[in-house]
Amino acid sequence: MAFEPSRGARALTDEAAFAYIARSRAGPLAQSLSCAKVVAMSRRCELTGVGPMVGNHVSHSNIKTKRRFLPALKPASLQSEALGQTFKLRITNAALRTLDFRGGLDAFLTKAADEDLSPRALKIKRQVKAKLAGAAPQA
Repeated sequence: MAFEPSRGARALTDEAAFAYIARSRAGPLAQSLSCAKVVAMSRRCELTGVGPMVGNHVSHSNIKTKRRFLPALKPASLQSEALGQTFKLRITNAALRTLDFRGGLDAFLTKAADEDLSPRALKIKRQVKAKLAGAAPQA
């Protein structure tokens, strides 16, 4: 008498069973992620554009392995004098010191290059420039 696998064992080797497993693993999580808006927080300063840098971790025995230097980001509430609003941005500690040195958010944004700024900071910069340009002819 020849050995015949049971109906359940034969079902596992069918292609349909593997397709079912693949669909079930991708199932509800993949559907929920595609519907919801996923926003990843970048490790980049919104004002200076400073991001992670790559270097070597050097051990005591001088073995070099790759590592990442992450910027020291922290959320800061910054006051715009021209707009009279407070904006909450993620900036580096060095950018916070630079803001104090240059005389505030408005002065920093007017001198900053557009390539370095995040989309949110670029929008604030346009608002500040428009407000300052509108206030200058009246004075």
